[in-house]
Amino acid sequence: MLLEEKLSPPLSDEEVLVLSIKTPSQFKIIMERYEAAFLRKAKSILGSREEVADVVTEAFTKIYLNAPRFQKQAGASFKSWAYRILINTTLSTYTRLKRRGARELASEEFAWEQVPDGRANLVEEAGWRDAVARVLGKMPQALARALRLFFLEDLSQEEVAATEGISLSAAKTRIHRAKRVFKKIYEPDCSSARI
Repeated sequence: MLLEEKLSPPLSDEEVLVLSIKTPSQFKIIMERYEAAFLRKAKSILGSREEVADVVTEAFTKIYLNAPRFQKQAGASFKSWAYRILINTTLSTYTRLKRRGARELASEEFAWEQVPDGRANLVEEAGWRDAVARVLGKMPQALARALRLFFLEDLSQEEVAATEGISLSAAKTRIHRAKRVFKKIYEPDCSSARI
């Protein structure tokens, strides 16, 4: 029987993670809490591909193996840490699939209003999903990571700051700069895609 079934109120994610280090069966609680959401998030990036379930399994494995390293920080939760692992794992798979020539990978939650220049129809016509991934790949790593955390993981600016280990004002500045850099890279890419 899992510990959570015996106790009331339910343990926090952080408490369950600590328990699972000594009692691995307790990690099932984390998996039950996050599996459906992780599958949706991975599917939003990869589309309806068989790799989605594998990515989620790999992310849970990484979360469990790195459990002793997790340290709760002000403004950052287990949830943001776990999503960061999931997103990084999913994006690595995305990159690997792109290298192998996979086409139609999706990032459906990268909403139209999040494209810096607001030209949603043009982006859609030019294959916006691939364009977004291509542009993020050309950006400086810190800026691309800030956009991924903010837009793909839906982290608040405060959570981005905590995840990146920077101040809130630095996170706001980084996200703003990242949008400008995205736009500068995106516009020439978009123009060449129309030719």
